[in-house]
Amino acid sequence: MLTESHGFSAARTDIRRAVFCFLATLTALCALALSDARANPLADLPLAKPGEVGSGSLLLRPRDGAEDTPHFRVAPTVATEVEIDAGGLVARATVRQHFHNPGTEWVEGLYVFPLPENAAVDHLRLIVGDRLIEGVIKERQEARRVYEQARREGRKASLLESERPNIFTTSIANIGPGEQVAVEIEYQQTLRYDQAAFSLRFPMVVGPRYVPGEIQSVSLTGNGWAVDGTDRVPDAGRITSPVLRPEEGKINPVALRVRLAAGFPLADIASAYHSVDIVEDGTEAIQVTLAEGAVPADRDFELTWRPEVSTAPIAGLFTEPFDGAHYLLAMILPPDPAAQTETQQTPPREVIFVLDISGSMAGDSIAQAKAALALAIDRLTDQDRFNLVIFNDAASALFAAPQAATPEQRAMAREFVEALEADGGTEMVPALTLALRGQAPSGYLRQVVFLTDGSVGNETELFGIIDADLGSARLFTIGIGSAPNSYFMVKAAETGRGTFTHIGATSEVQDRMTALFEKLESPAMTDLAMTWPDDISPRLSRETLPDLYAGEPVMVIAQVNRLDGALAVSGLRDGVQWRATLDLAEAAPTKGIATLWARDRIDTLMHRGGLDSDPEAIRRDVLDLALKHHLVSKYTSLVAVDVTPSRPADAPLASGKLPHNLPHGWDFDKVFGEAKRALPAPRDQDASLPQLTPVSADGAVGIGTGIALPQGATPAGLQALIGLALMILSLFMLVMWRRRA
Repeated sequence: MLTESHGFSAARTDIRRAVFCFLATLTALCALALSDARANPLADLPLAKPGEVGSGSLLLRPRDGAEDTPHFRVAPTVATEVEIDAGGLVARATVRQHFHNPGTEWVEGLYVFPLPENAAVDHLRLIVGDRLIEGVIKERQEARRVYEQARREGRKASLLESERPNIFTTSIANIGPGEQVAVEIEYQQTLRYDQAAFSLRFPMVVGPRYVPGEIQSVSLTGNGWAVDGTDRVPDAGRITSPVLRPEEGKINPVALRVRLAAGFPLADIASAYHSVDIVEDGTEAIQVTLAEGAVPADRDFELTWRPEVSTAPIAGLFTEPFDGAHYLLAMILPPDPAAQTETQQTPPREVIFVLDISGSMAGDSIAQAKAALALAIDRLTDQDRFNLVIFNDAASALFAAPQAATPEQRAMAREFVEALEADGGTEMVPALTLALRGQAPSGYLRQVVFLTDGSVGNETELFGIIDADLGSARLFTIGIGSAPNSYFMVKAAETGRGTFTHIGATSEVQDRMTALFEKLESPAMTDLAMTWPDDISPRLSRETLPDLYAGEPVMVIAQVNRLDGALAVSGLRDGVQWRATLDLAEAAPTKGIATLWARDRIDTLMHRGGLDSDPEAIRRDVLDLALKHHLVSKYTSLVAVDVTPSRPADAPLASGKLPHNLPHGWDFDKVFGEAKRALPAPRDQDASLPQLTPVSADGAVGIGTGIALPQGATPAGLQALIGLALMILSLFMLVMWRRRA
């Protein structure tokens, strides 16, 4: 009996071991399969032969197919038309996306695209033939449910979701073979006024984002090349798209027209990065169109216009009634700090320069950044102190502590900068932590100047670090390259009580850095305050007024109960009191102010929610505002659904995310390559500094024609390593158990 019992027990043990090993191996294979599926988000697209599609279509070879595979996956294509009406301080834009299915099967297209970081998106229309279906605003989960139901039932539907304030996703379901469907999006934004010039910016491409963090779960809901479920960027799959190799040509053409009604004579109007045709249309407005008709979506469009000196505005006041309240947009331009008296001196400064040398900065961007940084170092004086922090996978400082800006130290820094190359990941946390630590000596003004393209997915985490560690310093961001992450750059500067400057071409370095120097070297206007008439109870879109720098206006959007009396704005510049007043009754009627107020208010609430507030209370407040003002937000989406089914019930539906171009000037091999380079050793490093040993990042994983995983943008390749590790572990455990047996 004992022998039989022991044998039965041993058999059960062997069975358990075999089952465990089988499950471990199965888990490993699943991890590898998930890695493959995540790496190739277009794997489910219909198959077609090259001769079955027209020119201009994007064909992707299946990853598991042989080189002589006769069939390819066909991706939907998109072309975009943009029309913008700009006047005063407000622009209204219509973006029309034309989706075309060049294949022979029914498809769903998913398109991740950028909009301005301050865009208030309030309308969506689905255009099918001569029919127009107006979108409705719903809570995000409900909008997704409505869309998925229509998708299953074969009805055409479109869903517009916000992933970040400057990244959106359009989903369009049930596009038939050879069919074209259009989606129309509208948004409102305030224009930028700085250095006596207005500017309008329209982003065209979402650059690959670096996605830090450990994988907590594996999800394929995002349909991107990055892994959903990292502890620092849980929605990584939703902000990443396949990227076309540059040698395979450009896709996603954009046609753009701006109608500018400035309201005053212009001294200058120019487009920085695109050739344009400028024509007066006979209605005191100017028509600006792209000279080429349409351009590939691979860089931001920027238009600037400068009023004649005699007509430059010193104030602007606009209003709109909405739902029983008045909404007010006020702009007041403080006096030129150049008019300060000779007795006023620029205080000595401690400047910490932070330079991004990650892979996404390779190519044109690093050249622009190095030229800008060299100018900034040259501008330092003997009374200043400085240091330089560089980062990619890790962060390191040139000096162990800020040094006096002597000619010798500045020359050393310039030589150091000139030798730098861009490669690796974009780990901003250690760089920000290193740059913001410590305090400047008494009497010094501490400034942090951050040069980067901002291509990261963990923006909220970074804002929290700035908010917690800034102290008395000021953070100035310089967005580098053809497609910077403007949301991160602008919000980081706002959180850091500094300013944002964009450099998109080497030819701009001198002028734009000179404008920044004027801000860095001039006393900021602080202690800004507003005094309203006694019987007016304003609700400001932003809870505090920022510091102001040379050439910047005071911009305020408020909800008020009535419009009469005088609004007074005051502040201090280098201890000197400044004050200006505006008559509220003279506000000019302008559409869209209420929408802009709600958009800014939502942004304020979301920023507060990313710090230490009650997330559920923030969600309720944002939801109420977004539904009332018909705005897309983190918690609301626009959905449009056709009433009539178009896809036959027995016809399968494939789904895939539309590819992007690589942003202009980026180095594909550096962004998506395998090479890694260690950071230079810091000079005079001491034991008090944090551990700066460079951390290696994942290598690239090729995933088919034209698509790869950015080595400086995501740890998604880790999934394959996890699968391999689990397989090795299961084999090791099997061997060990056999030895014990």
